[in-house]
Amino acid sequence: MSKIGSRFSFKDIKVLSRESVFSRFLKVDIVQLKHKMFNGGWSPVIKREVTVRERAVGVLMFDPKRDEIVLVKQFRIGVMQDLEEPWIFEIVAGMVGDGENFHEVANREAKEESGCEILDLIDICEYYNSPGISTEKVILYCGIIDAENAGGIHGLEKEHEDIEVIVLSYKDALRYLEVGYINNAMTIIALQWLMLNKTAIIKDWV
Repeated sequence: MSKIGSRFSFKDIKVLSRESVFSRFLKVDIVQLKHKMFNGGWSPVIKREVTVRERAVGVLMFDPKRDEIVLVKQFRIGVMQDLEEPWIFEIVAGMVGDGENFHEVANREAKEESGCEILDLIDICEYYNSPGISTEKVILYCGIIDAENAGGIHGLEKEHEDIEVIVLSYKDALRYLEVGYINNAMTIIALQWLMLNKTAIIKDWV
């Protein structure tokens, strides 16, 4: 996709070698390459490790009639050293499996992680989670739901998931965002999008 002010394309990259050095839940490749530089020359040979990840889908579940947000809370090892309570507030999310489209993943993850049925999906955005070290791209949606009976403990036992469903008023969700209880990019981006688009959603659903 061409972008405003774009100067470079794939032809401005020369991949000299690519080797898979680790492949379990995470996959890591070592890549050696050269790329064009802004001054017109070529970079020296650069060696980089890159985590190879499938696409991920995240869904902010919102009940416009009750003005409620449904989040999930679960243990995350990546924040274990930083937080006294490494069980963090998130939107439901999951990786895209073989043969699945993004909407199928959104509906599957909402059901598995929260027990909620999505009534409609609204596009939010697509973004790269950590482009300096990872190929992972996140596709974000707002999922319209009925939160009346939301709650409980969910997740797949075979994936060691232990997920608590949290129902928050829209006002409380924004307060959690403001004070830092909500501290991961996917959830922050989705809530900030809802702040900008809530009026239009309410108009369509209430």
